[in-house]
Amino acid sequence: MGVKLIAANRRARFDYEVRETFEAGLVLLGSEVKSLRNHGASIAESFAQVKAGEAWVMGMHIAPYSFAREGGHDPLRPRKLLLHRREIERISSRVAERGLTLVPLRLYFRDGKAKLEIALAKGRTKVDKRQVIREREQRREIERGIRQVGRRLGGF
Repeated sequence: MGVKLIAANRRARFDYEVRETFEAGLVLLGSEVKSLRNHGASIAESFAQVKAGEAWVMGMHIAPYSFAREGGHDPLRPRKLLLHRREIERISSRVAERGLTLVPLRLYFRDGKAKLEIALAKGRTKVDKRQVIREREQRREIERGIRQVGRRLGGF
């Protein structure tokens, strides 16, 4: 069946240096799943954390489903992440000792089940962000030059 992307946090890879990624399931209500199928979600302002041996995602907005009974769900409620105990222990120890943070990267359906890709990441400083921009622009210039040379050689 494959992967169907619902939402992506494109800014995360710019603001953070991603060290390690994990795929987590989500505990959702029926109206939340229906809303996700309509692409009614945003993970741009969200973050994840470990509390009392359980992983949670906070600030993830899932729009209310218009046809839900009894008012549906709270759009910004904390949602539990489904991870193996060893993964949760590894994440919590890394966050505590190295000052890393948990950042959601993508929200998608895999084989009909909602999944959230989270990453252990270290925040970038302004200097680091400038360096990333500089490297990206240099790569574009190199690719542009290669294409121009290819056009010149192909024109003979």
